[in-house]
Amino acid sequence: MGQLELWNKARPIDEALKDETISPRTRKLLSKVAGIKSFGERYGLKPTKNYSEFVKLDRPYVVTIVSACEELEFEPKTWKFPIVGGFPYLGFFKAENARKYADELRAEKNWDVDVRGASAYSTLGWFRDAVLSTMIPDGDQADGDLAEVVLHESVHATLHIDNQSPFNEGLASFVSERLTPTYLSENSGPKSTELKVYLDGLKYSKEYTEAFRVAYLELDSIYKSGAGLDEKRLKKASILEALKKRFRISRAINNATLFQFKTYSGSESVFDRAFQKCGSDWSRFLSALSRIRESFTLPHQSDLEVLFKDWSC
Repeated sequence: MGQLELWNKARPIDEALKDETISPRTRKLLSKVAGIKSFGERYGLKPTKNYSEFVKLDRPYVVTIVSACEELEFEPKTWKFPIVGGFPYLGFFKAENARKYADELRAEKNWDVDVRGASAYSTLGWFRDAVLSTMIPDGDQADGDLAEVVLHESVHATLHIDNQSPFNEGLASFVSERLTPTYLSENSGPKSTELKVYLDGLKYSKEYTEAFRVAYLELDSIYKSGAGLDEKRLKKASILEALKKRFRISRAINNATLFQFKTYSGSESVFDRAFQKCGSDWSRFLSALSRIRESFTLPHQSDLEVLFKDWSC
């Protein structure tokens, strides 16, 4: 029903640009979407009919994501679907349904459960994705955030490997975060406020992500050690509390939270080396990656280093 709601509310961007009930700021940002798509296509992203429509929603997130992980090991729960394969998370269009399901998971067993909002998602080419009002934040960061999310989701439409979320999400994050500054420099100017704000936000995001990566590695080592269960739980609580305090995080964080961060952001250096092997040519890089499907040995393989050990562009 949620996808049906989006279809029913979708309207062509060309039509939305003439609608004076939509704020001038939103219309200005919507007018840039076609240019973002064309920019991505110049760098090897697949041309699609996505993002030619606009949907105004009355909520801050389009979907609420639920993920779950074992309490004392980084072994996620996965959900399998016909055709598109499995994912270590599940999305709900209604936040209350997500929270209810999260409670059911906690009651099912002692899962670490994470619940978070998402401003966008990709239907992986099965349906035509629209620009959502949730993809347009307030503030000067809107230009960069909109460009990044359109490019990120366009990567998913370009290359998706079933049952390999760390690869899919890591690649989309790597490509979109590298291309967005180039787009902003070209379209807003190399000294523009839009570029500066985006780069400042990206710098903070990298610090945040690095701290989560270190916490993941520390906890993974603790979980695999010979320490007793109570000791592992105490060390886990200490590490997570320090992380929350450092970044002033108010919501609960746990193994599921850290695993999702690693899925999206834990492989930048791996993709960077592969990109350099391709002469830093985006089209060549994305084309070469399509041949990597047969190299995976496990579903949702988190160790991507081994995939590129003998890989050539």
